[in-house]
Amino acid sequence: MSPRITLLATAVLCLPTSAAAQGFLEEFSYEGLGVAGIGLVIGPIASDRVTAEVSGGLQLDLGMFAPKVRMMFGLNYFKGQLDQSEIDDFENSLRRIVMDPTGGAVIDVGQITWSNLAATLDLQYLFATGSRYAAHVGAGLGVHIRNGDGPAIADTFVEDALDTIAASADLSLGVHVALSNRVHLTTDVRGSLSSELLSASARAGFMYRIKTGSN
Repeated sequence: MSPRITLLATAVLCLPTSAAAQGFLEEFSYEGLGVAGIGLVIGPIASDRVTAEVSGGLQLDLGMFAPKVRMMFGLNYFKGQLDQSEIDDFENSLRRIVMDPTGGAVIDVGQITWSNLAATLDLQYLFATGSRYAAHVGAGLGVHIRNGDGPAIADTFVEDALDTIAASADLSLGVHVALSNRVHLTTDVRGSLSSELLSASARAGFMYRIKTGSN
């Protein structure tokens, strides 16, 4: 077989694959993006280092990025106390370096709080379950601004170590119910993994739809 014929055959075989790939990529478009809804959510959050607290957040539905795929922005906040086990470990570390011949030294660092402000961006795949109900599964990334505070650590390197900015990988699963064309009840559970904190939350709230139809 001549090189020219071989090249032509290869090109013909690649055409369906290229067309299919191009068609798939064309489904993703910025044309459907825009603020489609705004909502508030609240609910409990638990983590591996901070006591269980209440988390509140703002959600912006940024519209459809592809068929059945929407983009969601979130701004979430919570503040809690470091677990007692974390406090105990810190106090034990201090005892080991304190010169105390009598053994009567008492070290009590008191309460240390840790706040977390997170900005997240998710892509959520929508499962239509009825005319008023829809479920989603989502994945995304987050940026967390954290601040440590407490009388015993004020203006120390310990406070500096707790004042961090970290990235996270997030997963979510939720359901929304259309109470009317404009108002939706939203619920979700969310897990967040970052270098310093693992957290999981379950929240509910309401979203006002600015756009309707495919959203």
